[in-house]
Amino acid sequence: MGPFLKNTWYAAAWNHEVSVDSPLARRILNEPLVLFRDTAGKVVALEDRCCHRHLPLSQGKVLGDVLQCGYHGLEFDATGNCVAVPGQTRVPPGSRVRSWPVIEKYQYIWVWMGDADKADESLLPDWHVMDDPDWAVVKGDPPFQIPCHYELFNDNLLDLSHLAYVHTKNIGTVAVPDFPIVTTKTANTVRMIRWILDSPPAPLYAHFGGFTDNIDRWQYAEAMVPSFNTVRVGCLPAGCGAQPGDHPDNFSPKSGGRNAQGFEFYNLNAITPETESSTWYFYAHSRNFAQDDPNMDEEFRHELRAAFQEDVDILAAQQMNMARHAHDPKDWVDINVDGPGLALRKMVVDAISAEH
Repeated sequence: MGPFLKNTWYAAAWNHEVSVDSPLARRILNEPLVLFRDTAGKVVALEDRCCHRHLPLSQGKVLGDVLQCGYHGLEFDATGNCVAVPGQTRVPPGSRVRSWPVIEKYQYIWVWMGDADKADESLLPDWHVMDDPDWAVVKGDPPFQIPCHYELFNDNLLDLSHLAYVHTKNIGTVAVPDFPIVTTKTANTVRMIRWILDSPPAPLYAHFGGFTDNIDRWQYAEAMVPSFNTVRVGCLPAGCGAQPGDHPDNFSPKSGGRNAQGFEFYNLNAITPETESSTWYFYAHSRNFAQDDPNMDEEFRHELRAAFQEDVDILAAQQMNMARHAHDPKDWVDINVDGPGLALRKMVVDAISAEH
């Protein structure tokens, strides 16, 4: 598990986490960052270090459009330049810290961790359902901080056969691995589609959709370099006629509910490396049923966070066991369902090589 891709966006925070009142500390790609909003509401990302005596700037105060160090009161603007030093009129040469480009979109705060002149908004994933009034959104708040390498989570989201073993109490059934996956690739994305046909509904599917009979269910996972993962899942009454690899757009209901007619929801995953062995996980759900039902919001918030906590526990145990064998690394054995994850890993390696 090598270096990180720098010239890309990473989710640094939820939009509501960053305020004009106080700075927010967050480490990304081993870089300590501090985030705050200026008086226009724009988010600023600076190096979390005062250039004077290196106190974290996140321990300071937001004063209008500047961030004041909590030790000696030096003030830094949105570009990272020190603009004021208490007790003197002259700011010493070289008094600055690094700044990073920031975009606020889809309710996420995105930071470009590489060369600022290469920052490109078009490289963000298309997560418009986060802002679509026809879809109800529930954010995973607070984000998970997971003691694992971020690519383990990429693997997890591209291999949904694990639902049959990790998530049997909520979103999984034993039938999941019995149905084949169809994998397609572009230059920087990997897509996996699986149809689980004429099969009993998972516990939460039965609850959300009111299903008592068998259903046809789809899993659609698309990962974009380095770690944007879009998962679409949904179901219909059995007999929809889907074939392996069929795109869910050809079948998904435009709106559904608890009446056994079918439903769909997105799971939008921004996976951000904190260090080589820790990861920030920002996820959100966007659904096309019961959109105005606050009770359904709470069910999504509670039930699906519990399901994702099961993933977090698995990944933490996986990383811990890998660390145990760091002195004598063990080879992995690959199986068929690893194909999408292995493809994404290669794309990430190639992107990092091209960057250097």
